Amino acid sequence: MDIKLDPSRDDLPLMANTSHILVKHYVLDLDVDFESQIIEGTIVLFFESGDRFEKQSGSTKDTCRSESNEACSFRMPAPCHSPVTDTRTFSSKTGYNDFAICGKGEKDTSGKDGNHDNQEQASGISSSKYRCDTGNHGSEDFLLVLDCCDLSVLKVEEVDVAAVPGIDKFTRSPKLTVVSEELRNQIVHELVTLPAGRWREQLDYYAGCSQAPGCGELLFDTDTWSLQIRKTGAQTATDFPHAIRIWYSTKPQGRSVTWTSDQSGRPCVYTMGSPINNRALFPCQEPPVAMSTWQATVRAAASFVVLMSGENSAKPTQLREGCASWHYYVTMPMPASTFTIAVGSWTEMKPEPCLFKDLAAERALSPSEADFRYVGICGHMEYPCRFQNPSATTQEIIPHRVFAPVCLQGACQDTLLQLVPPCLSAAHSILGTHPFARLDILIVPANFPSLGMARPNKEKTGHVSDSGSSVIKHGLNPEKVFMQVHYLKGYFLLRFLAQRLGDDTYFAFLRKFVHTFHGQLILSQDFLQMLLENIPEEKRLELSVENIFRDWLESSGIPQPLQRERQAGAECGLALQVSAEVEKWIRVNRRPRKRKRREAEEVFEKLLPDQLVLLLEHLLEQKTLKPRTLQSLERTYHLPQQDAEVRHRWCELIVKHKYTKAYKDVERFLQEDQAMGVYLYGELMLNEDSRQQQVARRCFELTKEQMERSSAELVAEMLF
Repeated sequence: MDIKLDPSRDDLPLMANTSHILVKHYVLDLDVDFESQIIEGTIVLFFESGDRFEKQSGSTKDTCRSESNEACSFRMPAPCHSPVTDTRTFSSKTGYNDFAICGKGEKDTSGKDGNHDNQEQASGISSSKYRCDTGNHGSEDFLLVLDCCDLSVLKVEEVDVAAVPGIDKFTRSPKLTVVSEELRNQIVHELVTLPAGRWREQLDYYAGCSQAPGCGELLFDTDTWSLQIRKTGAQTATDFPHAIRIWYSTKPQGRSVTWTSDQSGRPCVYTMGSPINNRALFPCQEPPVAMSTWQATVRAAASFVVLMSGENSAKPTQLREGCASWHYYVTMPMPASTFTIAVGSWTEMKPEPCLFKDLAAERALSPSEADFRYVGICGHMEYPCRFQNPSATTQEIIPHRVFAPVCLQGACQDTLLQLVPPCLSAAHSILGTHPFARLDILIVPANFPSLGMARPNKEKTGHVSDSGSSVIKHGLNPEKVFMQVHYLKGYFLLRFLAQRLGDDTYFAFLRKFVHTFHGQLILSQDFLQMLLENIPEEKRLELSVENIFRDWLESSGIPQPLQRERQAGAECGLALQVSAEVEKWIRVNRRPRKRKRREAEEVFEKLLPDQLVLLLEHLLEQKTLKPRTLQSLERTYHLPQQDAEVRHRWCELIVKHKYTKAYKDVERFLQEDQAMGVYLYGELMLNEDSRQQQVARRCFELTKEQMERSSAELVAEMLF
């Protein structure tokens, strides 16, 4: 998998001009149609512009030319007969089956909206100001740039927020007499800056404004990575409409959502979260600095469950026969990349009524915990913060729901449900107040690929232009989602620091850090700087922010402190037990088939899952393991029934030693653990064994339609 990186292809552009104008709130109103594999509807964006945006800084006078010096042309508004007074009627239909909902149409991949082919790459990132030629005047207007990809944008319009009943309370004038752009923007400004204590009222008015009629279509155009919108005559961000509605639909092959089947074979769709975040789910501002709140109404067939990363435990509202609506919201401003949705035939797992009742009881706080329970004035932007709520600070186990496919109900009931309460309690005891009031847990489909999201630069995501656009280096590298080195080194770095400080000091620091920075964007250096400030001088020695970055984050290979810890770890009790078991298996492997009668049988100890991983990794270093040894290994530890980490090593042993009797375990792993199975495809092909290559190709044919796009592309490169 030696793929040469092309910066123009592998860097992920963040195009939104966040230095000029920021989205403060999104209102989404969407239909999920499984028949056409499209999510469609409207999104209303509420903006806030800075006081510094004066006319000349917002014009395109000095920065209008793109790097290619090409002019861009915008489509003029065309008559549109879609209803604008009630967005809930958008694209609804009266006929639907179990797998379709209120949506319409065939699969549309034509891109007739003007979106360029997805293979086109942005030629460069420039200012959001372009010299735009509309064909009928030569004035220069402010250009709103949103991150957008793989979307069909149908219409963009300004929202007449002044038409909402009772909205005059947000104006300085007692009555709305002359409605102007300035007045509408003033209303939005007052709405987005309401005090946190009025959040319910704020959400209600956001909903009302999102249903308000349009008051003029806006010019728009799309390219590979962005949606550009302008209003004729609006030359600054301050003049630009602060509430706009976008009518759009996703595409079946859009890279932010995956249409697939769950482990029970039922259709489902979920957000990927990586590598392009949510820009193929809705037009948005992707840079993390664009912290916003949102609320969403999603309609789907009544047989489906809609889950989202909202703060409320939504329940379905029956709209008509066979169709239900779900509503979620968040009041904590967060980056758009944190928005998630999953729709499928999930079943909610109900715990036993008295399960972990003792854990739910409030307990007395230790002095080190109590020091940080009440934080006084928070450092984040204003929102209804749980850290300011005394009852929330002592809530060890927050309300939670667990959802799973039908076929996994038993496993969830037996294992997962019992683990969630003590895990929540442990997190509370170490980190303090839970930042969210509730939690939903979903057993994701087998093709879920993402191992996490990261923007791995010390100070920023990349070069940031004056408009606020930037890039995430190697953000589109198809191998990135399978790389775990930064997570592993990060884990060992934290362990190293904990050992240097001692557990009590380290955990006290973690609580202090969470209470200091909750609700805020932070960088790695913020964490490390605060940590070093809490280390006594005698323990700090050679540690500094620069040294840690150099040795742990910017250098390849294993850092020296980790090598020393690795040597010391080999001498701990659990590791020594594994070493003894390895020696037993080596002796078993060396024995001839016919043994002497008096030779004693080896007695193997019971091992923990982590010990099993270490045992199998040691055995992978052996040049040859006989089939009878592998068979005995499988039976002794019941390897096919172990967790994915253990089974992955077991499959490596099978492939390395061509243990044909267990090829079924490899096939099962490739189909049920698709993200982790990518490496195994490479091993199957590298051995140049025809039977193993047949296994790889057969499994890929069975799963390629369900595999995540970048995973499928990587595997296809290996196989063909």
